[in-house]
Amino acid sequence: MPEPEPGPDDSATPLDGKLTRLVPVTEADLDLLARWFASPGFVEHWGGVPLSREEVAAKYTGRRRPRVQSYLVLADDSPVGYAQYWYAAPAEDAAPEAAAATTGRPAEGGIDMVLHPSARGRGLGPDAARALLAHLGGTLRWRRATVDPDATNTRAVRAWEKAGFRRVEHTEAGALLLEFTFPTNSGGGHGSQRSA
Repeated sequence: MPEPEPGPDDSATPLDGKLTRLVPVTEADLDLLARWFASPGFVEHWGGVPLSREEVAAKYTGRRRPRVQSYLVLADDSPVGYAQYWYAAPAEDAAPEAAAATTGRPAEGGIDMVLHPSARGRGLGPDAARALLAHLGGTLRWRRATVDPDATNTRAVRAWEKAGFRRVEHTEAGALLLEFTFPTNSGGGHGSQRSA
């Protein structure tokens, strides 16, 4: 399946944090991602089930652009994790950029991230999340981003909260919904959060 042409908000630009750099995933990253997603420790809180190489290729190597943007998280130029953001669109078949046009509102969506076990506990998750938020709020002008970590994954919940997310609700599936609401004059900086 050929990769779609980049859309207006399909940036190939790396995103820089203070401790991390996020670079767009390409097909060349498949071997690394397949190893990671086949590891029980890596997917412990990412569905809990190791994934096949074919599943990883289809979902995490950039083939779902422009709806889903996939990144490798780097620390000291070494890959330490995977992150993605995805658009919540008014219709399943609507292009992400059509969301704002059809609803009259800026885009919004979600973020997912998983770090290699050896990279956890070093402040890399909150740093990568802040880099993503700066891009989403500043460059793409999103109004809101959500995350839904497993409520028992206290390390991830704390990391998202350090990045500025606030708890909204628990889901029936045992996940916790957290959100980051960008100021209306968003420059990608600090968001205002709705209280639960």
